[in-house]
Amino acid sequence: MQPRLLDDDDPAPFEVAEGDGASPFVVICDHAGRRLPRALGDLGLTPAELATHVAWDIGAGEVARRLAGALGAFVACQRYSRLVIDCNRPLTAPDSIAPRSERTDIPGNRCVTAGEAQARAREVFEPYHARIRAELDRRRAAGQSSVLVSVHSFTPVFLDVARPWHVGILYNRDPRLAEPLLSLLRAEGDLVVGCNQPYAVNDSSDYSVNHHGEQREIPYVELEIRQDLIAGGAGQIAWAERLARLLPAAIPK
Repeated sequence: MQPRLLDDDDPAPFEVAEGDGASPFVVICDHAGRRLPRALGDLGLTPAELATHVAWDIGAGEVARRLAGALGAFVACQRYSRLVIDCNRPLTAPDSIAPRSERTDIPGNRCVTAGEAQARAREVFEPYHARIRAELDRRRAAGQSSVLVSVHSFTPVFLDVARPWHVGILYNRDPRLAEPLLSLLRAEGDLVVGCNQPYAVNDSSDYSVNHHGEQREIPYVELEIRQDLIAGGAGQIAWAERLARLLPAAIPK
């Protein structure tokens, strides 16, 4: 018998809102939540550690939800912590189930068996991505265009190095949406905007925009917003409103 991760009373791995059906935008947030399945306990971490970026992208889920609401867009948010399994990593990536994050050891991830890893993939990673695929398939079958927006957040300081960017615009090979959005954000005049900074998308370290965007050849962008700007409600609202204003103008004609 295959080992089971989620109990019957554990929440489903993702939440969705359908939008108004007319918007071209599909918004996703891979690291929206910090829940842990009951079977994993606390993975050996303190509540304080589980409240940090180690476990989730602070503020990103609420920005994604508000952005989707403003755009009338479909949105899918992952409820479980990246420490269960990282939904923006290929399953073959060394940090798909991370034993360490920055300077924090994850004791509960040190000795994960192959069967346990498969259960995490089967019950958390795969249903989330299957739901996104189903929405994109539905839209394609209906002849409706799709534009993928993946929302993340990053720490102001990483390994003692300050990060100056307010937001990063990330893409792999296809810049159709990223480059116009980069120009629009820089034209705002009050932002330091990174191009593939503080992270760069590539095939081995990123999954979502590669799988759902590049492989389908639809316009996409991955957004990285600095966490101190969206840790509270006012910042989340401001960033969702700014992005909702600029993203439609960035859609390739």
